[in-house]
Amino acid sequence: MQSGKSVFVLASAMLAALAAIPAMAQSAHDARAAHSHAAPAAEPAPAPARRWATDAPLRAGMRSIRQAVQALEHYEHGHMDAVQARNTAQRIDDAVKGMVAACKLKPEADAALHGLLATFIAGAQAVRESGHAPSAAIADMRTALARYPHLFDDAEWNTPAD
Repeated sequence: MQSGKSVFVLASAMLAALAAIPAMAQSAHDARAAHSHAAPAAEPAPAPARRWATDAPLRAGMRSIRQAVQALEHYEHGHMDAVQARNTAQRIDDAVKGMVAACKLKPEADAALHGLLATFIAGAQAVRESGHAPSAAIADMRTALARYPHLFDDAEWNTPAD
């Protein structure tokens, strides 16, 4: 169970990551202006009775995140240096920004997605700021990836990542 402070920290990290790259900031702002983004819930969003539909940007973004998180296993085993890990964390940030910029989900689906995205943003930040592999943050990202197919209908999700 996350405390209110944890939700605030995750939400703050998400907003900070979106504002960190000026080229994407305007796109993210336009996407937020197009519809209301709900803050991540204190508890993981319950799985809907029927999983929410996905679109190409969501599917591509989630696959990119999955590939990056899988690559971080090498960091955990000492087979990736800190520079490579930071570059991998940047891939996660880029995927999140792309999904936020293209987001056209219904409010409930949007809130569930943003709960997952906050975990990825916090995990990528932990990778960048840590002098070693932050196993707990990477494990949290794996958990969020495992949660995704329970929330969203992505027929090809179980196929191996490229």
